Amino acid sequence: MNIIVTGGAGFIGSNFIFYVLKKHPKDRIICLDCLTYAGNLSTLAPVMNQPNFRFVKLDICDRQGVYKIFEEEHPDVVVNFAAESHVDRSIENPEIFLQTNIIGTSVLMDACRKYGIRRYHQVSTDEVYGDLPLDRPDLFFHEDTPIHTSSPYSTSKASADLLVMAYHRTYGLPVTVSRCSNNYGPYQFPEKLIPLMIANALADKPLPVYGEGLNVRDWLYVEDHCKAIDMILHNGTVGEVYNIGGHNEMKNIDIVKLICKYLQKPESLIEHVQDRKGHDMRYAIDPTKIHDELGWLPETMFKDGIRLTIQWYLDNRKWWENIVNGEYQNYYNEMYGKKGL
Repeated sequence: MNIIVTGGAGFIGSNFIFYVLKKHPKDRIICLDCLTYAGNLSTLAPVMNQPNFRFVKLDICDRQGVYKIFEEEHPDVVVNFAAESHVDRSIENPEIFLQTNIIGTSVLMDACRKYGIRRYHQVSTDEVYGDLPLDRPDLFFHEDTPIHTSSPYSTSKASADLLVMAYHRTYGLPVTVSRCSNNYGPYQFPEKLIPLMIANALADKPLPVYGEGLNVRDWLYVEDHCKAIDMILHNGTVGEVYNIGGHNEMKNIDIVKLICKYLQKPESLIEHVQDRKGHDMRYAIDPTKIHDELGWLPETMFKDGIRLTIQWYLDNRKWWENIVNGEYQNYYNEMYGKKGL
């Protein structure tokens, strides 16, 4: 298959590309990424020279550019990871989230309608459901849980989901949607909780924790997420939404303390800061549907995944140190500047 992967220079998108190229070596992947602050082309260095991989620097809101790629590559499948995804940034500047996450999605689906595809898959988030109370551990997000967003980010993702389903109903576009819990693992941008705490702890810098750190998240190891999406693409039912959860609920403060323990750093580095506006208290996904229909279950327990993740950041300091100091943004120019791309 020819697969367009948007946002493939980001955290989950790059891990998905690595997974597919390894599991399905006959597939061809065309990665589209506009390389905003969170897109790191150096992440894709291991596959850049593979004959069945192509990278294109492109904003998915660029209709003419997207159509050109469809004309050249005749994709069978589109997997849309491209999104502005940081809640704090969405609170400060909502507009870019609406542009990329909604308008960009519509451009991709219009291209799918115009040129034809077997499947369009929208990668979404459990944040579209809002949050759950801490005192009701029996409650979980299901696929039919009403959408109840809390931030400009989650609202933009929910809007995109609704648009995708509308294209399926109105135009018969073959779509699927997945909503995942918090991902962690290799190549995650260092502004996110786990890599930020690892980087700061290694530098003996303060570890900023919102409020009391009692917010609970359901953590999903990124490779498990990639396996789930692969299953949905090959065996999922068109027009369906699938929740992908990790069965690993943890309080933020407990994760930070665990990182301190692993790195042998004092908990005195923890610094409680003013809480985020509209901060959701608990996310928890029930992945029964994807298990019953496709046989997927998360394979990585948090105690194992966090150990693997911390070790990866220890072994790949240059990757994230280049991000912290901004040098990673020069990689594209080094790779393509002389080619005029």
